[in-house]
Parts: sequence; structure tokens; C-alpha cells
Amino acid sequence: MGSGEDDDKIRASKKTLTVVIAAILTLLTSSQGILTALSQSNGGYDYDYATVPFLSELLKLAFSGVFLWNEVRSSSSTQITGDWKTMRLYPIPSIIYLIHNNVQFATLTYVDTSTYQIMGNLKIVTTGILFRIMLKKKLSNLQWMAIVLLTVGTTTSQIKGCGESKCESLFAAPMQGYLLGVLSACLSALAGVYTEYLLKKNNDSLYWQNIQLYGFGVLFNALRLSVDDVSASFTNGPWWFRLFNGYSFVTWLVVINLGCTGLLVSWIMKYADNIVKVYSTSMAMLLTMVLSIYLFNLQPTLQLFLGIIICCMSLQMYFTPPHLLVDSLPQSSLPLSATRT
Repeated sequence: MGSGEDDDKIRASKKTLTVVIAAILTLLTSSQGILTALSQSNGGYDYDYATVPFLSELLKLAFSGVFLWNEVRSSSSTQITGDWKTMRLYPIPSIIYLIHNNVQFATLTYVDTSTYQIMGNLKIVTTGILFRIMLKKKLSNLQWMAIVLLTVGTTTSQIKGCGESKCESLFAAPMQGYLLGVLSACLSALAGVYTEYLLKKNNDSLYWQNIQLYGFGVLFNALRLSVDDVSASFTNGPWWFRLFNGYSFVTWLVVINLGCTGLLVSWIMKYADNIVKVYSTSMAMLLTMVLSIYLFNLQPTLQLFLGIIICCMSLQMYFTPPHLLVDSLPQSSLPLSATRT
């Protein structure tokens, strides 16, 4: 009896911790766009924006190293797998994200920003599909309905009124743009689901797994900066000589924000799942829109209001046990066949 009660307490505390971390992730994610906008000067960046992902990956790598050192020092049961068969899988998420970034740029050559943002919501559904196929996680019909509803809610919040933007522009892009948009959504979902697969593949320390993920992340971002320098014929010199040029206090907040967000996402992937991350980032997008109304004097829209309501309904549908979603019917309202003994 005591063991069962202890297990229930552990599950309850883990669920509470997941909710707290998801809430913090939502707040950090919602502030990313705001901090990035505040880091601009006269509509542009005084710093090389490509250095921000590199420094955030470096920050995550450093934090993971410190956390792993502390874990090894305080616990003798820390598991670290160092065989090449496992380690060779860790560059794959970075490669997928690299391809995804290039597909993003290609998509934006065919469609406008608003259309791209709306198509980006497809990653919610593609995450659910890959979550089912790759991780063999079965979702109930109610959960699938909630995921579709989340997609509808985020899309509704982003649609502009016909007076602000031509409604027909959403369907006026070339077919290549829509195909690339779907590919971008699939790659984004694939990277997330594959990362979750890696983190749950064994019982290795999360910090050791992060070191491998972020180590390759630093490497690929450094290669990207080097390629940019070669393309520009080193006009401004090597990137490592101008790494911190133009950085302000707000720019460093952007780097720290990205670093902390990445660490929280890895925890969610390890101990919860991709769907929790999808809900956190979707709610963060809505929170960003609400905060932007006050910070940047944007006008609230009916679409935003409706989108928030739909997303909250989706959140309730997905995470609430089904028997709590439906009120018990009074005995008098049951069908006659159900009342017979």
C-alpha cells in the first residue's frame, strides 16, 4: 500500500513539475519575438543575427556541462553512454534543422509572410502524425480533435481582416510555395519528434544527451557562419573577430532567452512529449500577440479573441480526462434501454 501511495505522489509531483516548466517555457517563448524586436535599431540589427543561434547553442552546451558535472559529483548512478552507434545519431536533428531553415527561406520567395505563418501551423498536425508513427504513441479521437482545433485556433488568430490585407492573397501563391510550406512543417515536426526519440532512447543523463545535441549544434552554426563569410568573400573579416559587434544588453537577453528555452524544451522532450511542447509554443504565440497590443500599440482583433478561445478549448480537450469532460446524465434522461436491468 505504501509503495502505491509513493508512486502516486511521484506521478503527481512530476505532473506538477511538467505544468510549471511548460508555463515557464510559454513565457520565455512569448518573450522571444518581443526581445528580438526591442533589440532592433532603426528597423534593423546592429549585430549579425546569425551569431545569436551560435551563442545560444554555446550557452546551452556550457550549462549542460556544468549540470552534468554537478550530477556526476553528487550521484554515482549517472548513466553515460559513449559508444559511437548512439553518438552518431545526435547530428541528425541539427542536419534536419539546417535543411528546414533553407526550406523556410525558399518558401518565403513564393509566399508572403502572413501566408507563411498560417501554413506554419500545419506543424501542429504533422507533429501529431509523426508522434503516432515514429514513437508509436496512440492518441484518442478526442485528442486528435483537440490537435486539429489547436491548428484552427492559431490560424484564426493570425488571419487578418479583409480591410487590412487582401483575403485572396492566401490562395494566390504559386503551387511551389504551398508544397514548400508543407515540407517546412513536416521537417519542423520531424526534428522535434526525432529529438524526443533520441532523448528517450535510453536512460542516459539528460545533460549528457544535451551535450551531444548542443555540441553538434555549435559545430553546424559555426559552419554556417563560415559559409556566410566565404559567400561574402570575407568582406567584414572572419566571423569570430566580430562575434560581439553591435551587441547590447537586450541582445544578450535574446541569447539567454534562447538558451534557457532550449534547455526547457529538452526537459519537456525527455520527461513529457512533443505535444506538450506544441501547446506551450502555440500558447506563447497567442501571449505574444496580446503583449504586443500593449507594447507596440497594435490593435486587438476579433480573430485574436476567437483564436484564444479556440486554443483554450483545445487545451482543455487534450489534457483533461474524458470522463471529466462530460457531465453525468441524470437517470431520467438516459435512454429507456439503458435503464432496464
